[in-house]
Amino acid sequence: MELRQLRYFIGISEAGSVLRASGTLHIAQPALSQQIAALEGEVGARLFDRSSRGVTLTEAGKVFLEHARVVLADVERARMAVRDASAVPAGDVAVGLPTTVALVATVPILRACRERFPQVRLKLIEGYSGHLREWLQAGRLDVALLFGDTAEAGLAKRALLDDRLVLVTSAQAGAAPQKVTLAALARWPLVLPGREHGLRKIIDEACTPHGVVLDIVAEIEALGSVKKAVEAGIAATILSLGSVAEDIAAGRLRASAIERPSLSRRVVCATSVTRPTTPVAAAVIALVTDVIHAMVESGEWPARWVGGGTARRA
Repeated sequence: MELRQLRYFIGISEAGSVLRASGTLHIAQPALSQQIAALEGEVGARLFDRSSRGVTLTEAGKVFLEHARVVLADVERARMAVRDASAVPAGDVAVGLPTTVALVATVPILRACRERFPQVRLKLIEGYSGHLREWLQAGRLDVALLFGDTAEAGLAKRALLDDRLVLVTSAQAGAAPQKVTLAALARWPLVLPGREHGLRKIIDEACTPHGVVLDIVAEIEALGSVKKAVEAGIAATILSLGSVAEDIAAGRLRASAIERPSLSRRVVCATSVTRPTTPVAAAVIALVTDVIHAMVESGEWPARWVGGGTARRA
């Protein structure tokens, strides 16, 4: 199996046609078809369904596509890793961010990277923490910010901060209390994500030992829809303070601190232990850590830093 065959396979899958792919890949159509036939013979499975309208991936092809992309990504990482360590960082780095973290950190990270490493092209991927964890383990991400510092096979984690969770209510509902107890949350109708969501698990695990039964009127996974429901006065919710900072400043939402006990979730910087970190990825990881540390110190991200060290201003 040759790397060029993997590139040809990916090119055809993206083009949806051998003819279109031949133009993009600059290889004659008969030669391209021959290479794919050889690849299918080697893997022992048909990778494409062919018709007059083009080609589509078989189930085996869909599985092989994920592996082909990882292989080529690893080859690119290996190529970048042999560059002179003293060279200016350059290349692509894929960073995974949970949605609530992305709201706070995307722009500061992008700005700092453009200023410090202009030859680095960031690929910022937003998603649920669980999905980001899977993509990191599969090699689709170089680094991800995740929630929770519990040890996991195949991942190296560095704790960064404890993100405070607050009760979020509509600004239209009148004055909200500055503080509420955990027990008092039972008196508020709430919209929260489903039970499998990481945030929901933290909330449930905090409430159960204290016998607090929440009044959950709806389960909504999308953060934007949760905010809209709260702003409309339908219910309240529980979110990190940083994820609603702009909404509070704009007068759309209000936040009340949760005490006795307080609620928080730990944000960690995670990498895969099965794939060596390239110099450019290491530079971006250091940059992301610096930026977030500086945001916590300045109060731009209202959280408690636990990562140690001194932030270098980005």
